[in-house]
Amino acid sequence: MTQDTATRRRRRTADRGPRPRKRRALRIVLLVAAVLILGTAGAGWWAYSHLNGNIDSVDLDRAIGDNRPPKVVENAQNVLVLGSDSRAGANGELDHGDVSGARSDTAMLVHIPEGRSRATAVSIPRDTLISRPECKDKDGATVPPANRVMFNSVYSVAGPACVVKTVEQLSGIRVDHFVEVDFAGFKELVDALGGVTVTLDKPMSGAKGGLKLDAGTHRLDGTDSLKFVRTRYGYGDGSDLGRIGLQQKFMLAMLAEMKKQDALGNPARLYKLADAGTKSLTTDSQLASLTALADFAQSMKGVDPETMETIMLPVAYDKVDPNRVIVAQPQASQLWDALRADQKVPASAKDSPAKG
Repeated sequence: MTQDTATRRRRRTADRGPRPRKRRALRIVLLVAAVLILGTAGAGWWAYSHLNGNIDSVDLDRAIGDNRPPKVVENAQNVLVLGSDSRAGANGELDHGDVSGARSDTAMLVHIPEGRSRATAVSIPRDTLISRPECKDKDGATVPPANRVMFNSVYSVAGPACVVKTVEQLSGIRVDHFVEVDFAGFKELVDALGGVTVTLDKPMSGAKGGLKLDAGTHRLDGTDSLKFVRTRYGYGDGSDLGRIGLQQKFMLAMLAEMKKQDALGNPARLYKLADAGTKSLTTDSQLASLTALADFAQSMKGVDPETMETIMLPVAYDKVDPNRVIVAQPQASQLWDALRADQKVPASAKDSPAKG
């Protein structure tokens, strides 16, 4: 073998030597990258599945049937928001023990006009005497119609789909979606936000074990926020109508807090809010996924809490039972007509004789 041949072999050997190490190093890097990617995707899928699994749903079309008001303005949205006062399970720990049954403690029909740059929330007093239509309960059994029943009893008798049907009959407005949050979910959502700031123009006395606050600005945690929105006897005239004003005030403050924190820009905060918000959430079947809820929330970004209008359904005290109220006419019809037509609510439709 010549010297040139030996030299060439040494060079080839030298050239081949490092390559296996380089290949092994490259394979290790790719393997680590694959593990990280799969791990991240797996965590993302777990989080998505976990949050999706939190949400309960009701198929409104199946539960209500075809006898529903027509959609007048296609791109407008009407969302019925219910606050359930269920005492079962975790909720019992928040409100005087484990008691069966539930009612719709809070009910707001939120109208978002075409263009979605503003919104109007109409609160329906829970003591309002209404006509309940024939409904199907959650087990599919028929619940017969009834006259002069309290609005908040509809939920306990026949469930949320019947509340939707009752509101549609009452207003002539097609409800596109409904969202229900119970006590525990409300408390956790407020705590996930780190509290909500409210301002009172007069003190809250804390009557009947309620919240006691001086006039002024307060930062409320979840427990105190729940007491705040449920306060009746310790503020104003002690009526359910006065409590509606507190609930509307708190809703606007909570929406403002969410906007201020810009949760979409903070993934950790967003997950925490989503986990708290979906744990005790029931929606219609069209909203019953993270994707659907996120898309709907994104479409609502143009709605500013500062310009959101809050109205109480016009009511008058019942002549037979002054502890109950009935829908006041013609004000209520003017209110519903304006929302159905996607128009601004006239001042005359906001007059409520029971508060006058």
